[in-house]
Amino acid sequence: MFHTEKTKMVAEHDALPGRDDYSFDIADHTIFAGKVSEVMNHPNKLIVGMGCFWGVERLFWQTEGVIATASGYAGGFTPYPIYDEICTGKTGHTEVVAVAWDPEKISLKQLLAIFWQEHDPTQGMRQGNDQGTQYRSALYLFNEDDLALARASAEQFQGRLTDSGYRQITTEIALAPIFYYAEPYHQQYLDKNPGGYCGLKGTGVVCML
Repeated sequence: MFHTEKTKMVAEHDALPGRDDYSFDIADHTIFAGKVSEVMNHPNKLIVGMGCFWGVERLFWQTEGVIATASGYAGGFTPYPIYDEICTGKTGHTEVVAVAWDPEKISLKQLLAIFWQEHDPTQGMRQGNDQGTQYRSALYLFNEDDLALARASAEQFQGRLTDSGYRQITTEIALAPIFYYAEPYHQQYLDKNPGGYCGLKGTGVVCML
């Protein structure tokens, strides 16, 4: 029953009430200059949900051309949620990473290829052993052109997944909802804890964009 409830999207009227502001200070970034909130100041950005955000953020801060990252929560109903609330499945949010990039060094297409290849976008409300709505696959964009490109990339990758015996992509693809920053200890977690948990695992299917 516990797992069933956590893998079912909460209705908005049943979501936790949340709060009016953050209950913590926004952290300084351990990899890039400034605070993690700098990610939202860049014109070229996207938000990705690929399961537990610890390994996802490391994947992208290690990607050449990425200039800012932040772990957070998006896609739900509870304002300014905290991690303990996310884990109940009663906020509707999924764990995500906001990524900003330098278009002179990397393209959105290349970032989308990384997104599709480095997790399994067919698993619904889970990634591997991590189960719950907080681990669902999500891809949020900040303008209509980027959204169209993301949707086209999903169609293209679906063909390759189907040829390899995988089911339909369940990734939520939409214009970006409100992004809430995660607590400071979640930011750049695997930089602070190099031996920490990373649940990232792709399908082995190559994304050709």
